[in-house]
Amino acid sequence: MKIAICIPILNAAETAHLFIGALQRQSFADLEKLVIDSESTDGCVHIFSAAGFKVHSIPCGSFNHGKARQLGTELLSGAELIIFMTQDAILAGPHSVRQLIAAFDDPHVGAAYGCQLPREDAKLVAAHARIFNYPVKSHVRSKMDISRYGIKSAFISNSFAAYRWSALEAIGGFPTRCIVSEDTYVAARMLLAGWKVAYCAEAQVYHSHSYNWRQEFQRYFDIGVFHAREPWIRGKFGGAEGEGGRFLRSEMKYLARHAPHLIPSALVRTVVKYLGFRAGLVEKHLPLQVKRRMSMQKAFWNAEQGDSQCSGNKQNSSNV
Repeated sequence: MKIAICIPILNAAETAHLFIGALQRQSFADLEKLVIDSESTDGCVHIFSAAGFKVHSIPCGSFNHGKARQLGTELLSGAELIIFMTQDAILAGPHSVRQLIAAFDDPHVGAAYGCQLPREDAKLVAAHARIFNYPVKSHVRSKMDISRYGIKSAFISNSFAAYRWSALEAIGGFPTRCIVSEDTYVAARMLLAGWKVAYCAEAQVYHSHSYNWRQEFQRYFDIGVFHAREPWIRGKFGGAEGEGGRFLRSEMKYLARHAPHLIPSALVRTVVKYLGFRAGLVEKHLPLQVKRRMSMQKAFWNAEQGDSQCSGNKQNSSNV
């Protein structure tokens, strides 16, 4: 079975050596390796190239998560499985890759994702998010599980996930105009098409973020935009609010045991995330400049502005 790995990168020099070192220590090493670089300026392209990665460059302004991964899928069309990772996810053990791809021994599995462990310097809020989303026991979800798990059925992580190429092709690949959550989009399409999505608790990476309140608002604004533009997901799987309530209850219990003094700030953070999400759901009513300020994904809105200008130019030309 031919297996490839693809990593979108932008100025990844800070973690490149850690990433490559962990990959080189894997017990499964027969991988075609590709990075999709968005005009990095810190020398990371040379680091990855020297480690045997093919490099495909794209303009920084044209990047979005779904488009980059779909490009990787097309460039690696000879592979049966494609592993996608983010540049800051570090493989935690020597068998992580092997354990992830073992999920595809089931021919009905279209996608599989691994477990994220908090970094050593992760704050308690970030650590809890990993504990909540990545349990110690592996599982496999199918279309039959949607009624029980709702939106959680389509949960997957783009930091360490693998996809069966034929399954991607069958559901039309990654969305190329998707601000975030392109992995959720694909997992949802696969489930509805009859494929399974596997979670592999033994396949682990170190990956966590400690966002401030502003960044949390921006992140959840982008998630809200995704759901506003893909309403079929909420229609087929249900909304995210119920899962958000379950997360909050778990977080409060976790902080009550480990750091009760953080509960007030965590509650404020929850409100900030909720407001960001709700703002994203109504993004069509907001001016483009406001959406750009509210979002983490500035390049996405730059592309939206370019499309708007092109549409205006076409309209003006037709009126001449």
